[in-house]
Amino acid sequence: MIEMFKAGLILTGALFMFLAALGLVRLPDLLTRMHATTKAATLGASLIMLAVALHFGEVAVVARALGVILFIMMTAPVAAHVIGRAGYFVGAKLWHGTIKDELRPNYDPLTHELKSGLETDANAVHHPRESDPK
Repeated sequence: MIEMFKAGLILTGALFMFLAALGLVRLPDLLTRMHATTKAATLGASLIMLAVALHFGEVAVVARALGVILFIMMTAPVAAHVIGRAGYFVGAKLWHGTIKDELRPNYDPLTHELKSGLETDANAVHHPRESDPK
């Protein structure tokens, strides 16, 4: 019975990894590709690592497998967010069907400043640095 459960975990994990690869190839722009690969690949790798932990059943292997799962779940969304944000800032084109771009009114492409909407008169003043272009 446990063999069937492990096989199910591996097959389901492989299916999610396949869906992540398919999303990377088929989706139209950087942001949707990042979303697909982050969600599906994280789930797929986690399911496969659970199968590894069940297969070996040793404390050291289970602890490492759970550590890998925790590491992936903590770092993959943050990395995808940073890469997606950097892509937006360097001018990666959004899909033509994108309905709403919430960053556009708050982002200045010339200074690369992003306003949060919580600025006051005191903290909204731009203080140029020596490294800023003149």
